[in-house]
Amino acid sequence: MVQAGHQQQLFRIYRDQCFAEITANSVSILLSFGDAIAKSKRSPENKSCTEMRESAQSLTKRLAQTAQETFCDFEEAVAKDATKTAVLYGTVHPLTSYLINYVNYKTTLEQLFQEFEGGDPEVQLKNLTKRIMEALQTNLDGKSKQYKDPALTQLFLMNNVHYIVRSVRRSEAKDLLGDDWIQIHRRIVQQHANQYKRISWAKVLQCVTIQGAAPPGGGGILGGDSGSGISRAMVKDRFKNFSAQFEDLHMRQSQWNVPDTELRESLRLAVAEVLLPAYRSFNKRFGQALPMVENGKNLSQFIKYKPEDLERMLSEFFEDNTCVENKKKKTNVDENLLRNLDRPYT
Repeated sequence: MVQAGHQQQLFRIYRDQCFAEITANSVSILLSFGDAIAKSKRSPENKSCTEMRESAQSLTKRLAQTAQETFCDFEEAVAKDATKTAVLYGTVHPLTSYLINYVNYKTTLEQLFQEFEGGDPEVQLKNLTKRIMEALQTNLDGKSKQYKDPALTQLFLMNNVHYIVRSVRRSEAKDLLGDDWIQIHRRIVQQHANQYKRISWAKVLQCVTIQGAAPPGGGGILGGDSGSGISRAMVKDRFKNFSAQFEDLHMRQSQWNVPDTELRESLRLAVAEVLLPAYRSFNKRFGQALPMVENGKNLSQFIKYKPEDLERMLSEFFEDNTCVENKKKKTNVDENLLRNLDRPYT
């Protein structure tokens, strides 16, 4: 017990000596600073403090000047960005996300602009922010022309403008750009979505449009309404062309990417609301009038899809190829797992 107590006492002495050696220099500097303050004149503000304050103010102005110049140069840099590589599948461009992060610091930027005289700093910042946004949209318009498919061009612009609008609405930049700016650009998003639908789906819809489908001179007419009859051969061609065009769109556009979930579902729904009723109506009026078997060919060779099939396939659009492949892999894994569970133990 005595030996143990002696060891503890030696440890405390050693610990105190180590602490003293480590902190001696720092404590000495601290005490010297305190001594200097105590010996200084007890005036509200001495020369040293004034110089420090002036230096700090000068530094703040220089930093503000540099930041303001950088922000102004940013407009030119955005306008002149000449990235040649198009982003895959029409998703949001890195320049868009980078710029939005840049202009989100409204409070900090306003403080920097307040360091200078000659105009309302908030108005200056608003005008500059709007010009930067205009430069970005002009740049995106140029980048969109890198896509060979005009429908993908519209999807790219829709994605990027939507990302800008959504980000601005959720950030301090909303106060700089205003509600009118947001509403205008929401309409621009809708315009690009409408252009995408027109370019992608106009020809597909023509295949299942009844009006004006009657061939000159008739020839095996189905349906008795005047001006709306359609030949049996034309019905087959319509269904065949519809299936081929839809499959082509599905193959390509299931690889395209609309990263925002709400926008993706909205675009799918907009397509489905036009496509599915037209297909159901055409199929009900003419598809059911075709014989199940003709010249040894089954009707399913012409009418490959039910409306439910089209609806399911539309749900795979805009997922990008990575997501689609992951879904397929997951489905295969689940099926294998179920088969293994059903297998009896041996």
